[in-house]
Amino acid sequence: MTRLNVVREGDGPIVVLSHALGCDLSMWDGVAAQLSRAHTVLRYDHRNHGASEVLPGELRIETLAQDAAELIRREAGGEPVHFVGLSMGGMTAQALAVRHPELLKTIVIANSAAHYPDQTPWRTRVETVAARGVAAIAPGAVSRWITPAWAATPEGAEAAKKLHDVLVRTDAQGYIESCNAVAAIDFRESNHRVAVPTLVIGGLQDEATPMAMSQAMATAIPHARLETIDAAHLSAVERPEEFARLLIDFWRSL
Repeated sequence: MTRLNVVREGDGPIVVLSHALGCDLSMWDGVAAQLSRAHTVLRYDHRNHGASEVLPGELRIETLAQDAAELIRREAGGEPVHFVGLSMGGMTAQALAVRHPELLKTIVIANSAAHYPDQTPWRTRVETVAARGVAAIAPGAVSRWITPAWAATPEGAEAAKKLHDVLVRTDAQGYIESCNAVAAIDFRESNHRVAVPTLVIGGLQDEATPMAMSQAMATAIPHARLETIDAAHLSAVERPEEFARLLIDFWRSL
């Protein structure tokens, strides 16, 4: 079993928060502060990220979904959970929903994708990290994660620095394998089989996973709901209160 770093907060229905590529569980600080008032919030670092185990070898998103399933069984005691994933976490949610629906009350897929028709940017990123390290791609990544307007504020600048620091601490080979896993996803057919209530959240200023990707997932997944946030890729970092409100409203509507 993969050793994952997990933080547990609050009390109530269980929510699991799954972070983006190159981040760690601190990405969810603002959202967790909102949700933990009335929920048990479980945040974790994906393998090869944060304080979780770094494992050699090729990686697939389905492996991250299996890690999440084991975590839910261990930490939730068999109780189905609300699973919230952003970017790579949203890809994990898509894989998890078709493989382990019994573990889930709902899924939320935020700022994510089901497929990348052009893998060239991923290959370029992998080659850069292999040659020059994660620090070489960090400024560009952070610039896509939050809007320039928010980055220009004191709060946004502090968040950008924290995100940058977390990213450059990520194990280079682990990051490369995670990039390869993300690049290889294709949930276009399996999303038609998702039977778990689903909310898709898209960022109106998200250049990394544009709104068209969110719209495609919401169309493919039966009865999925689509909401938007006027933010860039890490909408949960930039607008945590609004993000949390979308989740709570979704859960209350079921």
